[in-house]
Amino acid sequence: MSNLHYVVRAPKNKIENPSLLILLHGYGSNEQDLFSFAEELPEDLLIVSAQAPYPLQMGSYAWYAINFDEINGKFSDLQQAKESIDKIAVFIDEIKAKYNTKSDKTFLLGFSQGAILSYSLSFFYPNKVNHVIALSGYINTDLLPSTISKEITTDYYASHGTVDQVLPIEWAKNTKPFLSNLNLECDYSEYPVGHGVAPQNFFSFKKWIENRL
Repeated sequence: MSNLHYVVRAPKNKIENPSLLILLHGYGSNEQDLFSFAEELPEDLLIVSAQAPYPLQMGSYAWYAINFDEINGKFSDLQQAKESIDKIAVFIDEIKAKYNTKSDKTFLLGFSQGAILSYSLSFFYPNKVNHVIALSGYINTDLLPSTISKEITTDYYASHGTVDQVLPIEWAKNTKPFLSNLNLECDYSEYPVGHGVAPQNFFSFKKWIENRL
């Protein structure tokens, strides 16, 4: 059992085996954050927004701790991160089974910390998700398996703000070359915003999802 709390938007059209979109929020947020997108996304989707397991202050949660050290600066708790990846993998299987979703139409959308884990999960659990939408995140090479499967067919949508002061744009620029080197498809774009999602960014990834339904 994953024991992750979540909220659901059922498909607006009655569908026996709906396509599934899982949402993973960023550090210090909660399951309601990305869920604000739900009403504007394709009506055939079952949309499930998960809450991270580690509570911070009131109403905010994290998938893993970010610590600050005078010597090492800011660093991530990679053990917690890997535990969350495993929890999310179990959670996806639970949701797929509970709602009888379409086996080849699982989308995973993450923002910031959620995006970092979305990338990692796609490598630790090859083809558990078919499509990854990573907003304002990057591929953390410390959160990858020692050997990456050559059987992965997942494709990726990645976007980032050019003036992001939380996760530098330079980190995100490595995404497409990294994935291309693995012969994986990546639609990468940048927007003149900080650590957030511009309206044109929303319409861009919405269209990307629609093209894959």
